[in-house]
Amino acid sequence: PALFIGMSLLIVALAAVAGTLEGTHRPAGSALFLAFGVVGGYAALTRPGATAVSVLPTAIGVAVGIVLLRVLTARARSLEEPTVHASAMTRRRFLALAASAAAAAAAAGAIGRQLAQKASGAVANRMSFRLPSVLATNRSRPIAAGTDIAVPGSTPFVTENDGFYRIDTALQVPLLTTEDWSLRIHGMVDRDRTLRWSDLMRRTAIERTVTLTCVSNEVGGTLAGNATWVGYSIKDLLDEVGVHPDADMLLSRSVDGFTVGTPLAALRDGRDAILAVAMNGEPLPFVHGYPVRQVVPGLYGFVSATKWVTEIVATTYAAEQAYWTQRGWATDAPVRTMARIDVPHPLTTVRAGRVAVAGVCWAQHRGIERVEVQVDDGPWTRATLADAPSDDTWRQWWFPWDAEAGRRTVRVRATDGTGATQPADRLTPFPSGAQGWHEVVVQVA
Repeated sequence: PALFIGMSLLIVALAAVAGTLEGTHRPAGSALFLAFGVVGGYAALTRPGATAVSVLPTAIGVAVGIVLLRVLTARARSLEEPTVHASAMTRRRFLALAASAAAAAAAAGAIGRQLAQKASGAVANRMSFRLPSVLATNRSRPIAAGTDIAVPGSTPFVTENDGFYRIDTALQVPLLTTEDWSLRIHGMVDRDRTLRWSDLMRRTAIERTVTLTCVSNEVGGTLAGNATWVGYSIKDLLDEVGVHPDADMLLSRSVDGFTVGTPLAALRDGRDAILAVAMNGEPLPFVHGYPVRQVVPGLYGFVSATKWVTEIVATTYAAEQAYWTQRGWATDAPVRTMARIDVPHPLTTVRAGRVAVAGVCWAQHRGIERVEVQVDDGPWTRATLADAPSDDTWRQWWFPWDAEAGRRTVRVRATDGTGATQPADRLTPFPSGAQGWHEVVVQVA
């Protein structure tokens, strides 16, 4: 909303400038229209999946804008010249402009009604969605007692749908129905295939609890969430279409043209990569990809977690580049090992004595072996790890700290299931994920 409001205010200001320039320094106002039309056309052409046709709305809008600008400024000048018929001409012009405004309002209303009908149809479709049944053998491991440590202020083990982070490029969230949706699988395969919703529902569903992480998450950041997903095995689909042995990337495309490049090896190495249709016991929310999205454990979302997915192409990294790779981000981005302190919060005051230090840690598809805490420059001390249903989820941890008065720095680090300890050196998220120990400074009173 802030972006669209800001754009609208800027457009109004530019329109006022263009009108003033056209009235006093013709054709400077038209030139301003044209310049911003070029910018808009460039923006349209650089969108994912854009073609030459994509620039037509901008071109038509600029042409109509320049014509109207010239007509209206010419009329304004004529009104400044007194004539015998000035009053009648003013009335005629007023009626013509009023009729034009009414026509524009009617057209806008028709478009608005169409968009509202589409939105309400998508909402009704999601409300009528029936979750696929999952056999007991295909369910994720139950979340055992003690998995959620329930320390006040710490992150819950399962992230509610409304609180799950959202990162994508969609200025307007796609509103697909199950009737609209299809998935085309093609490229370097033996058999092209297009799945409709009914085809997907006939497949065997699986349930998995998986933590997703955004590559733009800073050290200690909150762009990570853990949910239980229901979906369908991507590996099974790839085996059915017969992917060529020299293909090394799966290029998936969202309905709005956004692309993601996923290493094929990660989709066929036994991890539970799925086409998800449900999240925490509900149909996928629209903002999280309804009706179908990808979920791949162990990879950052920009190379794995395509929302509103409608196309999959087996290809190679040499032949294709996905959206963020074209902008300099990594091609293959396994999630880095990370531990985060949730409590105590930074720059807070705590009472001397026993203080609970707690947080979450993750190293999806490798698991966490241990977490250690350091206060100031003291020794690293092992924290207690809560249980987790699999290596593909984060784990909670806690540490009883005997806090002494003064300004204290508390640090945390994790060691993954391969025995590799999280490095201290800080890296920024670009191009393949942040790295470093998370620390908080607190005042002990």
